[in-house]
Amino acid sequence: MSEENNPDPVKTFIELVKHSRRGKFKIYIGMSAGVGKTYRMLQEAHALQRNGIDIQIGYIETHNRAETHALLAGLPVIPRRKIFYKGKELEEMDLAGILNRHPEVVIVDELAHTNVEGSKNGKRWQDVLDILDAGISVISAVNIQHLESMNQEIESITGIPITERIPDKVLEQTDEIVNIDLTADELIDRLKEGKIYDKSKINIALQNFFQPDKILQLRELALKEVAHHVERKIDIEIPKQIKLRPEKFLACISSNAEIAKVVIRKTARLASYYRSPWIVLYVQSSKESGDRIKLDKQRHLINNFKLATELGGEVMKIKSDNITKTMMQVAEEREVTTICIGKPHLSLFQVILRTAVFNELLNKIAATEIDLVILS
Repeated sequence: MSEENNPDPVKTFIELVKHSRRGKFKIYIGMSAGVGKTYRMLQEAHALQRNGIDIQIGYIETHNRAETHALLAGLPVIPRRKIFYKGKELEEMDLAGILNRHPEVVIVDELAHTNVEGSKNGKRWQDVLDILDAGISVISAVNIQHLESMNQEIESITGIPITERIPDKVLEQTDEIVNIDLTADELIDRLKEGKIYDKSKINIALQNFFQPDKILQLRELALKEVAHHVERKIDIEIPKQIKLRPEKFLACISSNAEIAKVVIRKTARLASYYRSPWIVLYVQSSKESGDRIKLDKQRHLINNFKLATELGGEVMKIKSDNITKTMMQVAEEREVTTICIGKPHLSLFQVILRTAVFNELLNKIAATEIDLVILS
């Protein structure tokens, strides 16, 4: 048996021990500069210090914002290292100094920063991974536009190329992500009050990056990224039997073109509201086989499948004479939370009394946690 298929149990255990000793990683994320990420990090640093936690400032960038700079008072700072590069004296975070000091928690701002040539790592996020591996917890901050996977999307929104980026895997390694959120109006007000940039830069910023439509789109991306992180955390940490199931809709249609179209459109709207996946299911009985169903019905059915696809639904076509069993089987296999059907032609009372399929469906659903929605 190869070594790859039969890993060394000692090495495996050592990796587990190393992982358990790894520091915790928290990131404050925002839609742009000026939302208050650094301010919140320093507030948290004071709170941790009051609770007896050994915390140090590894690197902080206040951008000369008075309110933020004032929060540095009383917090211990690990001095930056000075580097001469191309005739200039530059300051960088002292990675070796942090590792030697080995505090319980360290604050590291500007996660996407590119280190000066000759540093141990090319990027600050790589420094942070080294700090975490040493068993030191890190609190950091980054703007959504610095995320690698969003690079092109952000550039199309802002018109500004982003050169300093972090790979998505960095966010995936976090234990906690906190979104610092402001409305577009609040952010622009902060800019006009001189709380983000020097007054000489305000008008230029208002004409370029700080426009309401751009801020709104960036805000949406930041909120979505944090939501994705929470979903990943739930998938990993919460047992399946106790976690809340995400909404998923199943639209069950027949060859009745008009009713099917209503069911598809209304289910699409529901799914859009909940930001959920949805499926369109057509159970083709032997009575509706290709050689028995009229051509106009076949054409309408194909058009409805096309409509469902255009609206973002997944189309399933299954041949079966047991409609209820097939519907429930699909619902259970695909972890559907809500089944959507069209309003029957008869009154609901008559359907329950006379229609075996509908009656059977109600009985089956009663034994599950699946909801049934009858669309008018």
